[in-house]
Amino acid sequence: MFRTLFDIAFRHILGRKRQTLTTMVAVSVSTMVLITTISLTRGLLDSFTETIINAAPHINVKGQKTDPIPTDLFSGGPSSRFSFVEDHIGRDEREEVRNYGRVLEIVSSPAFSRKVIAASPFVESQIMAVKGNRNQPVLLKGVIIDREDKITRIGKSLTSGDLALFRRSPDALLVGRTVAKDLDVRLNDQLTIISPDGKNRQCKVAGIFFTGVNVADNSILASLKLGQIIEGMPANKVTGISLKVSDPINNAPLARDLTRMTGYVCNTWQEENAGVLMLFARIGYIVISLVAFVGVVSGFGVANILVTTVFEKSRDIAIMKSFGFSSGQMVGLFVFEGFLVGLGGALFGCLLSVGAINILANLPTESSQGPLTKTGLSMSWNPMYFFLVTAVTVAISTIAAAFPSARASRLEPVKVLRDSSL
Repeated sequence: MFRTLFDIAFRHILGRKRQTLTTMVAVSVSTMVLITTISLTRGLLDSFTETIINAAPHINVKGQKTDPIPTDLFSGGPSSRFSFVEDHIGRDEREEVRNYGRVLEIVSSPAFSRKVIAASPFVESQIMAVKGNRNQPVLLKGVIIDREDKITRIGKSLTSGDLALFRRSPDALLVGRTVAKDLDVRLNDQLTIISPDGKNRQCKVAGIFFTGVNVADNSILASLKLGQIIEGMPANKVTGISLKVSDPINNAPLARDLTRMTGYVCNTWQEENAGVLMLFARIGYIVISLVAFVGVVSGFGVANILVTTVFEKSRDIAIMKSFGFSSGQMVGLFVFEGFLVGLGGALFGCLLSVGAINILANLPTESSQGPLTKTGLSMSWNPMYFFLVTAVTVAISTIAAAFPSARASRLEPVKVLRDSSL
């Protein structure tokens, strides 16, 4: 019996080739759009996460002291709590990590040595970079280059120059590619930097780097000592300490422990990029809405072809029921037709999406994708997306076939055969 229903379903589908082909093309195009969109959005998130993990600190020890526990004046007896206000006039104090060597000892202690791979103290200063008649405000970051290289792999990001040249000169700079383009800076050029207090200093460009992280590529690296001089900090103070950890995804407990041990606020890369991650989450919700909308449209197309088939094949259905085919078998027949149309369109859509993803991934144009700069678009090749979209498309097509199949199951053979208009 199943073989008979299978042959009938194929005859129905092939009997209306143009309409069937049109519906399958619509299903395949919707499948291609869904898979490509999911691949693009997920690819952007994966690329952002991978770039941040490889080229940025996992945890930053900020020069901000943890707030003291507030005094509770409302619980307990009237004389059991006291509060004193001293120096209530707010002061805009500079955030800095004092005696940063002590913090480095803590992160390298046995309690954290296996969790923290590398630590790099840094000093940040907003300076004015000048070359000829061009000038631009830039963030200067003073670092110990060997420590910084373990965290950001800056040595591998150099497009010109090398770290050896940077180490030899106390006034050497590593310039981000964005800054180099804006100021027309090349290797071995002289660059004037003006500190916040108005003092200027001539420095030599020892390298130009490109990490793909826009914030980093729009900055300048200098030695830690030079950064302290420009910012006016003593040798035992820094703006913060960058950490690279063994588990960058589940790093929140480690950040809390370091905050408790050091007394300074420790932020994870997830916290510092919360806005970007929230944006990706919202894009994900939009993609889910798109999947639902396009799936419904595809379902209407499948339902349309089957409704027409039921209408045109009413006499055939009546004859089949008069020969002993049950209503359940009629439902199964048209549901199976919907399944075949959806499956054929979805599989062809997967082939189209492979081509679309390849084209987008190999675009020879460089584009700024949010906080990153990439050549071509970041696309994800996760097979799970193909499977999920195909399963959803086939499921919607099969469900859509239930409505015309229900109509076919309710046809009464006697009434249909007596109606001469059919």
